[in-house]
Amino acid sequence: MWQILGVNAMYVELADMWKYRMIEIAEDREDGKKFIELMKDVEVSHMLNGSTEIHTFYVELPESFSPEDIQFLADVILDVANTSEAPFISLEEEYQHCQVIFTNDKEPEIIGLDKAEGYSAGAAFMPVLTSWGKQPNQNTEF
Repeated sequence: MWQILGVNAMYVELADMWKYRMIEIAEDREDGKKFIELMKDVEVSHMLNGSTEIHTFYVELPESFSPEDIQFLADVILDVANTSEAPFISLEEEYQHCQVIFTNDKEPEIIGLDKAEGYSAGAAFMPVLTSWGKQPNQNTEF
C-alpha cells in the first residue's frame, strides 16, 4: 500500500493526499495559517516516472502568488521533508524518491469550451495540412 507522510493512500489519490497531509501537518506550525491559505489556492498533480522510479508532485500556482509566497511554500515543504519521521511517499514501507516542482505554466487548450484564441484545432494543424498539397523542394545538389 502507498503511504503519503505516514497515511495510507491509493495511487489515484496520491496528489490529493499529499496536499491534505501537508495542510494537516502545517496546522501545528506557528506559520501554518499562512501556509494553509496559500495551499488552498494551488492544484497538486502527481506523476510517477516508471523509468527512473521518481515521483513528481507538481504544485500549480496561480499567477497572483508573489516570489515571497512561492519561497515561503518551498521553505515549509522542505522543512516538513526534513523533520517528518515518515517519508513523503513510500510503498510497502519502502522509501520512494520524489521531487516537488512549482509551476504556473499552462498549456493553451486547443479544443473544448475554453480554447485559447488562435489555437483552434484547425489553426494548430493548418501548416501541416497545407504542406501536403505542395510540391516538395527539389534537391539541386544531388
